[in-house]
Amino acid sequence: MGKMKKILFITGSINQTTQMHQIANELPDFDCWFSQLFTDNKSLNYILNKTPLFNGTVLSRKFRLKSERYLNQHGLQIDFQAKKNQYDLVVYCTDMIIPHRMRQCKTIWVQEGMVDRYTTWSKIVKALGLPSTLCGNTSLNGASDICDIYCAASDGYKQYFANKGTHPDKIIVTGMPNYDNQQQHLNNDFPHRNYVMVATTDMRETFRVENRAAFIKKAVKIANGRQLLFKLHPNENFTRAEKEIRKYTPAQTLIYKQGNTAHMIANCCELITQYSTVVYTGIALGKKVHSWFNINELMQLAPIQNQGVSANTIATLCRRYLNHKGGKNSFDVQNVLQKLMIGESELEQSGELIVNW
Repeated sequence: MGKMKKILFITGSINQTTQMHQIANELPDFDCWFSQLFTDNKSLNYILNKTPLFNGTVLSRKFRLKSERYLNQHGLQIDFQAKKNQYDLVVYCTDMIIPHRMRQCKTIWVQEGMVDRYTTWSKIVKALGLPSTLCGNTSLNGASDICDIYCAASDGYKQYFANKGTHPDKIIVTGMPNYDNQQQHLNNDFPHRNYVMVATTDMRETFRVENRAAFIKKAVKIANGRQLLFKLHPNENFTRAEKEIRKYTPAQTLIYKQGNTAHMIANCCELITQYSTVVYTGIALGKKVHSWFNINELMQLAPIQNQGVSANTIATLCRRYLNHKGGKNSFDVQNVLQKLMIGESELEQSGELIVNW
């Protein structure tokens, strides 16, 4: 029996980490390891270790410890900075930071949420070929064209990433784990219903400008006397956020720092967001939604709903790519997509799965 091929899954936020865990669970025939996002750039590592500049990002020690706590709780193998093993495949949640030594491996990028607004500064960084991290946000995630294969949440996002610079032949619509089966959240035990829900973001913690008081006042206006429920972003300064909400909202306003956000959205009558992927949960469940993104564009970008098979689809793609005996350029990901659409069972019955991959 041959030696097990090794896969490294790059983690970040808990959302990114749980998605990678789902994919790895579908690959028991491989030796799966995990690492928090890292860089080999000495200057950037110095900034990370000596300044607070990246404290609000997944590169920070805070996010790494939270991710590794989750990995340890589930008995998963950790190889931070890929120092223990040589890998056959690396699965990324961002293509904004990919060390050169890791580009020798086969690479797959998996979309983990919405990307930040594409700004004039994003265009300048892209046009000048500057590091994507200089954007200070995720607006260029999925746009580097560095990885071999890109797994997008929807046809809308496939077109979006192609327009931003990733070759369309590399992009395959797989759906997005954690956001591909939103109907499941309708069956829940969250005690409140029929409120106007507000999902905040961590803009200030990630050094972006936000007028929180104005946002809260607008939410109160939209609610128009209806019950309000605020769900705070897990990376927020809870003390500051709660103080602000109490100042500008009615006394009966509900504030949650923890809990299942999707269940809260499932029970609301209207959803107000800023820059948050959870708006897609509201869209999938037919809620009236508000966002700082264009709603019509969000409708086009919304992740496909496939009853939760995205992780399995991505894992199948990983397996096919790992078993492909040719070079990176000879792997026809669009042909693989057609086979995935036919379905594994039909292919197995026809014998078509027995190929030289």
